[in-house]
Amino acid sequence: MKVVLNVDLNPILEFLAQNEEVVTAPPLPEQVCEDPDDDKFLACALAGRNKVIVSGDKHMLDVSGYQKIEVLKPRKFVITAFSLPAPAAVLAVWELP
Repeated sequence: MKVVLNVDLNPILEFLAQNEEVVTAPPLPEQVCEDPDDDKFLACALAGRNKVIVSGDKHMLDVSGYQKIEVLKPRKFVITAFSLPAPAAVLAVWELP
């Protein structure tokens, strides 16, 4: 069972809207993730010169640190980026099917 707290998401959405950038990313020179479909996220992070990827995907979490890119679970990202107390970060249950 997933628990979602009643928390205002506007600060997070505003942050994303103000900091988004569309990049064209060349493929990585070699496979990095156990799941090769996940390499595109690392390629995008590198192309956009990003230091963080937010994902709960196990394969992505396993390659945290690749090229100094940190992969954070959504809860940790929300706590870190928005200085929220840990219980409030339960709202970050953003898992794709």
